[in-house]
Amino acid sequence: MASQYVYDDKQVRFKKTQRTISGVLFAVLKYTVLSLALAVLYYSVFALLFNTDTERRLKQENRLYEKIYPEMEKKERLLSDVVTGLQMRDDEIYNEVFHMSAPNVERLSSVSFLEDTKLMHDDDIAEMTSAKVSVLETRASRVEDNFRRVFERISGEDFVMPPMDLPINDFTYAQAGATVGHKISPFYKVKVEHRGFDLIAHSGTPVYSTASGVVTDVVRSAKGPGNMVEIQHGGGYVTRYAHLQDITVAKGRQIEKGTLLGHVGMTGMTFAPHLHYEVSRDGEYLNPVNYFLGAVSPYEYSAILVMSISTGQSMD
Repeated sequence: MASQYVYDDKQVRFKKTQRTISGVLFAVLKYTVLSLALAVLYYSVFALLFNTDTERRLKQENRLYEKIYPEMEKKERLLSDVVTGLQMRDDEIYNEVFHMSAPNVERLSSVSFLEDTKLMHDDDIAEMTSAKVSVLETRASRVEDNFRRVFERISGEDFVMPPMDLPINDFTYAQAGATVGHKISPFYKVKVEHRGFDLIAHSGTPVYSTASGVVTDVVRSAKGPGNMVEIQHGGGYVTRYAHLQDITVAKGRQIEKGTLLGHVGMTGMTFAPHLHYEVSRDGEYLNPVNYFLGAVSPYEYSAILVMSISTGQSMD
């Protein structure tokens, strides 16, 4: 062991001492702890004063997320409202076309398949799987029963398909005007009940029957709906075509779907050339847009639906 000298006050001289192993280990431990503490202190001071490239990038990303998160939340709520609205619209369409409630198809995602089974025993997993299968079988049976009732309704002798065609060829969502509801009148500037759907088109555009039936009324007038054709279809459905430039059918005539009725015009009280198209059943006015889903693509139909609902002013 290395020797060292210490001063003895009592004997007034230096005394030779020897280092012990425990003393050396204690000294090494003390200096090691001190060095580590200084290193942590130096790193903390450095980290507070200086940022690495990774830290700067992460801080920038955090600031960006803080800015866009509220907007993302707003969009998520909007999408949720849109989905809910589309579901309600689908139910309404289904009820108007088939006169019964839509099949209740619940999302399978409501049954969680992401549960952690690592810590579960085989018996527990089997019991959980059996319960889920039972739930799915119940829902499948309910859906099957709903579709069975729909097919029975369709195949029944008294079932008549409603008028589900477009009265104007090559119609696009950009030509969609106001649909049924309380809309602002272009003449009186107040909300009035609008009972049909405005299809914007050039004067002279051919207008066709959306289903077979009998022409029950032909009106030629310069007031109100102007030149108008009314057709009685099966199942209690009635369609009306207003503001026509001319009329090419006579009252009492039996017609087929696609029969030329006349051409788009501006007769009666109308703000611009367009076809005012109505659909009613047993005296109740329906939304004609709900009957176009089989005549256009899904994208075009959704665009027509949005345009017709969002338009707050009618054209007549």
